[in-house]
Amino acid sequence: MANPSFLDSIFEPGLVNEMYESGEIRTFKEGDVIMDYGKYIRMMPLIISGTVKVLRKDENGKEILLYYLSSNESCSMAYSCCVEAKKSEVKAIAEDDVELLAIPHNKLDEWLCKYTSWKNYIMRSFNDRFLELLKSIETIAFHKLDERLIAYLKEKQRLSGSSVVKVSHYLIADELATSRVVISRLLKQLENDKRIILYRNKIKLMSGFTNI
Repeated sequence: MANPSFLDSIFEPGLVNEMYESGEIRTFKEGDVIMDYGKYIRMMPLIISGTVKVLRKDENGKEILLYYLSSNESCSMAYSCCVEAKKSEVKAIAEDDVELLAIPHNKLDEWLCKYTSWKNYIMRSFNDRFLELLKSIETIAFHKLDERLIAYLKEKQRLSGSSVVKVSHYLIADELATSRVVISRLLKQLENDKRIILYRNKIKLMSGFTNI
């Protein structure tokens, strides 16, 4: 197994050695489904590089974005499904090319009792994901759609490190649980205000965008 350098800075040497022995490096292309609704999860993904978006589907089949995962992060919902041997209630999709370390389900509880660094990592992951979910709920409940759109684009920029966000109007609408027509109208207004430039499936964020 390749050596993801951040492992040594987070976990005890004994745990890192076990990760090398038990874990498996897996790669995914942009758009690949890493976890899907209704499927049993046999591994917990620990992201080495790239970005993963995690979605939830309501009873009407409408999807909404829950949060993103990037380097060093993992999905607490995957951990829960592994430990409880239950089907996934979320979908995880590679936002770009992703490399991850697949931790086998039978090691999760064992390491929780055996290694303090693993316990701390899992507790921190649950806390981080919980705070992100609270932020998402607050945004939906209290922020207007134009504010949510701006926050969405800023997060895309932060994760990619680029002022050019590769995303379609349809995908934005889908992830913000609204219509493409509404999103297109809001984006056009931002372009008229010279905050962004619209291209086909791309949006360039201008220098003044971060000050909105």
